[in-house]
Amino acid sequence: MLNGILFRVRTGVPWHDPPERYGSWRTVYERHRRWSADGTWGRILQAVQADADLAGRIDWSMVGVDSTSCLAHQHRAGARKVRPRVPIEGTTPRHHRPDDGLGRSRGGLTSKIHLAGEGGCRPMALLVTPGQWGDAPQMIEVLDRIRVPRPLGGRPRARAL
Repeated sequence: MLNGILFRVRTGVPWHDPPERYGSWRTVYERHRRWSADGTWGRILQAVQADADLAGRIDWSMVGVDSTSCLAHQHRAGARKVRPRVPIEGTTPRHHRPDDGLGRSRGGLTSKIHLAGEGGCRPMALLVTPGQWGDAPQMIEVLDRIRVPRPLGGRPRARAL
């Protein structure tokens, strides 16, 4: 399943077009959707970051922040307004926003992805906002999201001001 999800993300093919070796496209899609809704991708990133920090592979001397705008598909404006299905009753996805980071800008319906990366260009934190939101006001929010857990205990490592 993981290879099927990564293949789709890497190549950009439609969900129903991955090679058969990854299994049913519906299963791959539903697993990706469920993991996105319940925060599994965030926990995977935190585990990888904790391992890298323990091995000394994170360069804490420099953190860079950048953003990019992503144009929404033309049919996104009329998409269903229901929230993603969450396996645990009564919970909502972490960082879920009612507008899903979709906003109007000069280019039409867009989302903006803000990313903080460490000195070795590895991702440390991510924030998705509507496309019309400015970059500079989001910088502190992105930097505040940097939290690398310590597997041996103690407070998570965070950015220093």
